Amino acid sequence: MSATLPVADRALARMIAFMALAAFASGASLRVSDPLLPQVAADFQASLGSASAIVTAYAVPYGLTQALAGLIGDRMGKCQAVAAACAASCVLVLACSASRSLTQLALARLLAAPGAAVIVPLGMAYVGDTVPYAQRQTVLARFLAGQMFGMIAGQAAGGVIGDLLGWRTVFLVLAAVFAAAALALGRELRGNPHARPQRSGDGARSGLIASYRELLALPWCRFILLAVFLEGGIFFGAFAYVAADLTARFGVSFAAAGLVVAMYGVGSVFYAGSVHRLLAVLGERGLAIGGGVLMAMGFLALAGASSWLGAPIACGILGFGYYMLHNTLQTNATQMRPEARGTAVAAFSSALFLGQSAGVALMAFVVDRFGAAPAFVLAATALMALALWVGTKLKERRPA
Repeated sequence: MSATLPVADRALARMIAFMALAAFASGASLRVSDPLLPQVAADFQASLGSASAIVTAYAVPYGLTQALAGLIGDRMGKCQAVAAACAASCVLVLACSASRSLTQLALARLLAAPGAAVIVPLGMAYVGDTVPYAQRQTVLARFLAGQMFGMIAGQAAGGVIGDLLGWRTVFLVLAAVFAAAALALGRELRGNPHARPQRSGDGARSGLIASYRELLALPWCRFILLAVFLEGGIFFGAFAYVAADLTARFGVSFAAAGLVVAMYGVGSVFYAGSVHRLLAVLGERGLAIGGGVLMAMGFLALAGASSWLGAPIACGILGFGYYMLHNTLQTNATQMRPEARGTAVAAFSSALFLGQSAGVALMAFVVDRFGAAPAFVLAATALMALALWVGTKLKERRPA
């Protein structure tokens, strides 16, 4: 990956590549349990609903820890914190593999979540610390491609390796990936000059509440956090029901629906590969508004589909469009409060996660009463409006 990063310094490119490997492991860990639920339920003679506790047990602490990630990184050092998180995650994922009851597995997943949760926001903050703003959106997209590949790989490995070798082997493989990231980062910490902790500009050491109060006192920070909250809520609130809609409307199998939805990840990876050229042509405002247009097109295509055959393309367009807008927001998030960048990016990640959770719950009201298609139309309209609002704010902040 280091060869594809637009970073002249090889030591820095290597550091970001290993942080991306850690993000890959984090992304895989986030999604790996989903396809394992039937196997876990059968192994422990539990219902599918009971087995889903391993997903919930991971999601809740994962979201809560996001708020603490920045404070840890700003004090401990971002590279140091990510290396330690990978090492701890390796041990705790091994505990998942060794679990002898559903309760033990749920507890192991709960304990494994905080370590994996801090990796991506601190990696984003690290890019913000070390890469000039003009290059940052491109580098962030390539870094986050690691997480997206991980999420795709986690879902795929959970199904394929789980079917062939059992669910315990899946966690062994995941532990090995975390170990590789921890060892690679540990080696860099001993000699890479870009691994030194980045200190805040004024040397201040604010507490957690004070740090967030200072962050929220800035109007631009409030706007970015609100925008990503709405983005996560609207997009994922509707996208969460795509697979169920394909099954209900077109009789698509659960496995096939899962593969269709995974095209979202493929679209996001294509974006990561083209972001440099897109940014040069469109600029930040163009990326944000173009992302809104593509997301609206994708959801409207799903809403009006007469067959499932166009759904993979629609999901790919959604992934591409989502990251056009999201990557623009997260690039600005790295500059919200440079002297406490870890805390700022952690707040951004928390707002996204909370928005997703709220959006899925609120969109369930629409889906239950009117169906998925009206929910997709609503999401298309709202995302287009949000993208235009973001574009307007960017123009006001950086006049042409």
